[in-house]
Amino acid sequence: MQTKLLNYRIIVEPDKQTGTNKPGYTASCPTLGVADDGDTIEAALHNVRGAIQAYVASLVEDNRPVPIDKPEKDIVTTTQVNISGNFRTI
Repeated sequence: MQTKLLNYRIIVEPDKQTGTNKPGYTASCPTLGVADDGDTIEAALHNVRGAIQAYVASLVEDNRPVPIDKPEKDIVTTTQVNISGNFRTI
């Protein structure tokens, strides 16, 4: 059986749990369309890692192609912009 290490880009965002409005985090993998949450960043990352593992395993079992990321080629950064006027943020 062949084993391969796959790398995926994960985006973690602060979030609130449905129903309780308790603060937490959502971690998502845009390449696979997989997401999960957790009370902490570490928990959200752990949970999404399990979701990714299960999803990729199901693709392999069904003999379907597995999408891959090339995170080493991504440029990830943030930027700031100045906005004038009255507005609300969400």
